[in-house]
Amino acid sequence: MTARRTIALTLLVIGVAATALVALRLAPGPKPLWTDPASELEAGTVLPEPRTLPEFALLDHHGRAFGPTDLAGRWTLVFAGFTHCPDICPATLAILAGLDEQLQAEGVELQMLFVSVDPERDDPATLAQYVAHFSPRLIGATGDKPEIDTLMAGLGFAYIKVPLGGGNYTVDHSAALALVDPRGRVAAYFTPPLRPAALAADLAVVARPRR
Repeated sequence: MTARRTIALTLLVIGVAATALVALRLAPGPKPLWTDPASELEAGTVLPEPRTLPEFALLDHHGRAFGPTDLAGRWTLVFAGFTHCPDICPATLAILAGLDEQLQAEGVELQMLFVSVDPERDDPATLAQYVAHFSPRLIGATGDKPEIDTLMAGLGFAYIKVPLGGGNYTVDHSAALALVDPRGRVAAYFTPPLRPAALAADLAVVARPRR
């Protein structure tokens, strides 16, 4: 990554983080969705007021419609990236696959969603091959750029297409994870460096079925 791209991405991430921080400080202090110890996460930051996602229309890696109803009734951990990503995306998806396997063994149901921000290259068929490398339970989603932009804005994620010359390009993007609650609201964020053990402990508390 060139110095110019590094600076651009750093400013992008700082801007998103600053916006989220201001929102946290100005929020009127309502209680999180949960009121047990999950409100104090070890590896993540809980939003004082869960933020409802806007309407969006994507396709999953099977070519089926994917929208807000597919987030309803379950906890979902969302990561955005692209299949040509050389490092951050495969490393993060490997962590998510391991987390999913661990949480499944503990009886915790959590949906893992990978949203591609590179619709020019990542059609459903490409996504299907990509996510299969990590886990058969991982969901890939993509769609038209306006719909992706709508979802990314709702999640508080940023991304930018970066020309490399010769018609090639890469995509710089936020590397955080967003936790969406069963009502389709962003409830918490997990930012790099991701700590799998702490992340698993947090998610097990948050998403474990209540008795």
